[in-house]
Amino acid sequence: MTEMDIQFVPLTPADGPAVIDLFNHYVRHSFAAFPEDPLPYPFFDRFLEATHGLPTVAAKDSGGRLLGFALLRPHIPWPTSSHVAEITYFVAPDSLRKGIGSKMLADLETRGQAQGIRTILAAISSLNGMSLDFHRKHGFQEVGRFRSVVIKRGTPFDTVWMQKTL
Repeated sequence: MTEMDIQFVPLTPADGPAVIDLFNHYVRHSFAAFPEDPLPYPFFDRFLEATHGLPTVAAKDSGGRLLGFALLRPHIPWPTSSHVAEITYFVAPDSLRKGIGSKMLADLETRGQAQGIRTILAAISSLNGMSLDFHRKHGFQEVGRFRSVVIKRGTPFDTVWMQKTL
């Protein structure tokens, strides 16, 4: 798979099953996604609703297979915080470390800035070292930590908050 084989397009309702399947992979096999149980397919509608019109992106190969997805959503739904968004994204395990996450982040930053976003926040599991490293590499700084606020499969972990000013 070459860089030219990957398309970066906004999420659509047709992406729902693939997005939920990818998210549920991380629910089942990691601490990267916070839920303990897999989400049902209709939950994708909540993902889209949560964006309130902010940018979303799906990374797809030339055959249309979802390689990753990302979205911005308001941090606080008040006009006084309309310049701040939280980011969520996941990349298929076989597509990690191929630049897909970096390209999705850059896409959301560019389109988010065009909509007035000046700050992006990320809430990351303290057990997800790969994500923490990714965010640091891309200019995010740790700004807070809630200790042992998530307990998944009997394992408590912190939520690490990271912030990037655009």
